[in-house]
Amino acid sequence: MSPLVSELRLYDIANVKGVAADLSHCNTPSQVMDFTGPAELASCLKGVDVVVIPAGVPRKPGMTRDDLFNINAGIVKSLIEAVADNCPDAFIHIISNPVNSTVPIAAEILKQKAQKKGLKLIDVDVPVVGGHAGITILPLLSKTRPSVTFTDEETEQLTKRIQNAGTEVVEAKLAGDPDVYECTYVQSELTELPFFASRVKIGKNGVESIISLDLEGITEYEANALEALKPELKASIEKGIEFAHKQQGAAASV
Repeated sequence: MSPLVSELRLYDIANVKGVAADLSHCNTPSQVMDFTGPAELASCLKGVDVVVIPAGVPRKPGMTRDDLFNINAGIVKSLIEAVADNCPDAFIHIISNPVNSTVPIAAEILKQKAQKKGLKLIDVDVPVVGGHAGITILPLLSKTRPSVTFTDEETEQLTKRIQNAGTEVVEAKLAGDPDVYECTYVQSELTELPFFASRVKIGKNGVESIISLDLEGITEYEANALEALKPELKASIEKGIEFAHKQQGAAASV
């Protein structure tokens, strides 16, 4: 019979050594590893199939369920966030009381992490314009299809996350993730800048048209971000042009 548990990872959130663990439920000898403290949480969770969360304090005499909630809710929230980041497909068992509250907490955190608006990723289209690094990357969240609304906080968080996506790709590649790919938009002359990445329609003869509607009717936040990115993008463009001219001049003088 194949083992139910081939590897068991024990995580001590309080960074206290010597916590006992009952392994009698394992039907075969298993490799056991221990992790302690927040710094080791990601390593503990990476790639696991089942997560059991008994963390938090048990109910003691004189404690109400509100008392338990005030302590355990934050613990479950932080652990589920880590699960979503490191093993999103894991089967999760939550034992932390009050379970009537901690399970819904976990469900909502997972929803927020996976799909902010409850949409299937394959159905979502968000135009991204500007450049290819840092603040020069501008996701036009107001143009999201299907149409959704974002709070100011969500807009800022998602914008920064999208702007940092290239860095995340590089870090994943360095970590040896074989399922990571990069993509970018074709450049166009949509603004006064000579190069400005935007969405285009590509046909058998190449670029057929530029989707200029993306920059029409954008929000104040996006308009301000657009103006803020222009100087940095302009400097990068000029740096590239200058380099090319220098190389051309050097070649001509040989």
